[in-house]
Amino acid sequence: MQKHIDTYDFKGKKAIVRVDFNVPLDENFKITDDTRIRAALPTLKKVLAEGGSLILMSHLGRPKKVDPKFSLKHIIGHVSECLGVPVQFAEDCQKADGQAAALKPGEVLMLENLRFYAEEEGKPRGLAEDATDEEKAAAKKAVKESQKEFVRKLASYADCYINDAFGTAHRAHASTALIAKYFPEDKMFGYLMEKEVKAIDNVLKNARRPFTAIIGGSKVSSKLAVLENLLGKVDNLIICGGMGYTFIKAEGGSVGNSLHEDDLIPQANEIMTKAEDLGVNVSLSVETRITQEFSNDAPFKEVPSHQIPDGWEGMDCGPSSIENWARIILASKTILWNGPAGVFEFPTFAAGTEKIAGLVAEATSRGAYSLVGGGDSVAAVTKMGFADKVSYVSTGGGAMLEAIEGKTLPGIAAIEE
Repeated sequence: MQKHIDTYDFKGKKAIVRVDFNVPLDENFKITDDTRIRAALPTLKKVLAEGGSLILMSHLGRPKKVDPKFSLKHIIGHVSECLGVPVQFAEDCQKADGQAAALKPGEVLMLENLRFYAEEEGKPRGLAEDATDEEKAAAKKAVKESQKEFVRKLASYADCYINDAFGTAHRAHASTALIAKYFPEDKMFGYLMEKEVKAIDNVLKNARRPFTAIIGGSKVSSKLAVLENLLGKVDNLIICGGMGYTFIKAEGGSVGNSLHEDDLIPQANEIMTKAEDLGVNVSLSVETRITQEFSNDAPFKEVPSHQIPDGWEGMDCGPSSIENWARIILASKTILWNGPAGVFEFPTFAAGTEKIAGLVAEATSRGAYSLVGGGDSVAAVTKMGFADKVSYVSTGGGAMLEAIEGKTLPGIAAIEE
């Protein structure tokens, strides 16, 4: 049964917490962005303040074996500084019995990178390229068997389990989906996870209307399921960025060398038809900033989006597109934004994304609920200074996308069941 972090008694208890400390490090192993660490602090400090102790577990990078450059020992100092207490380190997360047992109230232990172990993901490693199907099946079975002991060992260290790693909630991994079963009466979300779940519910289950989804990014293929699930929920669907050119071509437009996926034109047509049947207003870019070279300094011009000449590539939406979208966004009561409107990494082609960020912020100031998620969108609102002017910025790109697709996230289901 799910418990709540605000009402749970942590005094004298050891809490094992799945955090997402997958932070970027420079060549000297210095953290370049500690957002994910800071996001977990309210949960961690709550446990310590109430007389509990902490056992932290996380992954870092995507190592397929033990690799010193991905060791969590590199971040121990910074986590200690953020928490205000020294953080101990277990070099082998499967041999931390003594350290865990010795923890006193107010003390913290961090386990080594979970992905140093094949059992975390439950996938075999080191198989020969020419392995037979039988060998692959046997290796998979062996990992699944050893995974049970892996999870049991982690669970044995603590009295309760907290999942505060939304960024990995879509993964059915040992530390996110399996360990919760060992704490049937003592499992809960951390504050960050709780906020993420509430934010998604606010747009997918409790949206005030008009509800507008702004879906951008490079490819339709990565957002197809998102678009299909949203059609039954939104009033307006703004499709921008590189993925918009597939829809423009589906309407008979000329897109030149702009990024598009010809094989998905039938699906684009299906989405447009279904949207019309459901009364959903689909808004594409009507004006595009184009160039002949993928460069910030390339000469550009603005043309109608359906009339991009051969040899030219769409890099950003034009002012007329923003005018159309401004009317829609500012009239909305719920806004979901995932994916930029152009190549915002280049200042010359960042105007569209920046204008959308500003419009979403303005709508929020007028009372709309706005959720921004996805790596590029989060980077854009942060870079452009709008992160604190929207209702919520999601920390989990892949997890949020799968939630928007309508999928059940294993890390959430494990707590709620």
